[in-house]
Amino acid sequence: MTTSDVGDDRLEAFLADPENSTLDLSTAVARCSRALGLRHSVVYLADLQQRRLVPLTDVTSALPVDGSLAGWSYRTQSLRVEESGAGGMTAWFPLVDSAERLGVLAVHSPALTPVTLRHGRALATLLGMMITSKRTYKDSFVRRTRTEPMRLPAEMLRAFLPPRTIGTGHVVSTAVLEPAYEIGGDAFDHSLTETTLHASVFDAMGHNLASGLTTAVSLAACRNARRTGADLPELVECVDNALGEWLPDQFCTGVLAQLDLVGGTLRWINCGHPPPLLIREQRLLVDALRREADPPMGLPFLLAGRPRRTHEIALRPGDRVLMYTDGVIEARTPDGSEFGLERFADYVIRATAAGELASETLRRLIHSILDSPSTGLRDDATILMFEWWPPAPER
Repeated sequence: MTTSDVGDDRLEAFLADPENSTLDLSTAVARCSRALGLRHSVVYLADLQQRRLVPLTDVTSALPVDGSLAGWSYRTQSLRVEESGAGGMTAWFPLVDSAERLGVLAVHSPALTPVTLRHGRALATLLGMMITSKRTYKDSFVRRTRTEPMRLPAEMLRAFLPPRTIGTGHVVSTAVLEPAYEIGGDAFDHSLTETTLHASVFDAMGHNLASGLTTAVSLAACRNARRTGADLPELVECVDNALGEWLPDQFCTGVLAQLDLVGGTLRWINCGHPPPLLIREQRLLVDALRREADPPMGLPFLLAGRPRRTHEIALRPGDRVLMYTDGVIEARTPDGSEFGLERFADYVIRATAAGELASETLRRLIHSILDSPSTGLRDDATILMFEWWPPAPER
């Protein structure tokens, strides 16, 4: 029996033991590493703002996402290898669950053989699923990935948010939301069925707990209707009704969209919100998705008896659609001017031309705004971007 076979048998035995499902992650990493014949493995998780990679075992030895080989593995979702300071080699594997970037796995070994690399990839895949399943109820994950206290409105809204990135082989949807610890009324949502991507952004009036509650109710009402198979106009109607009944003095702007994953038809409703942007073949199609907006959600009386308008356009393979809140384009640049739509679109276009992952494009974009030496953000800033590629025709 080869070394590879022994490792596979030990891993199978580990997974078959029901007691191992209750292990804390650090213990599970150690036992899985031994089962696979790996000398030493360390999990690094990305912090909330994706600036640092924090080890589960020692928070003081965090690595920068920008400027380290571990960060390179995280940014590109690819394997990186380097010599270890203690002798031997270190392989950095991206920790990913579906399309969501979680962090990296460091595997230290005297030598990196094909068997070592295969077992490292297997361990990284297993840990990606374990981290996703445990982080929803393990506060230890939250403590590791936060660098400052979070305000109550932000805590409430983040409890409702989906993963930053979701996707399949044909579509990827990714989002960022800042200021990470002080958001008041912004939120995003995206989900997948076998045939449809659902994506939306919300921006409630104000920047306090009431704003966060307004957005939370809007998110919940939208999801509740969506999960019964409701169409776009019904989704918005449910939000209107929920806000009218429970928060009659509040309103919320937003864009709710549905993308047909087979044919590429994009349908959306704009409720008093900035229009989405369409980037095609590395250029911005100005006003391609600009339509007259309906009133914000929670103010249905302004419709004067007419229904919400559903808009439609056919996407082409490789198209990127950007949905955002006004805090993005109102952010300040180093010269004091507003960031604006032109800079916003140009940044995404250049990143697309460079072959960057969609999630990495938004990470770098929001950091370029946050790190501006001038005033930076003046409001919550949310960006959601999705990219579509059609399935190959069946032969």
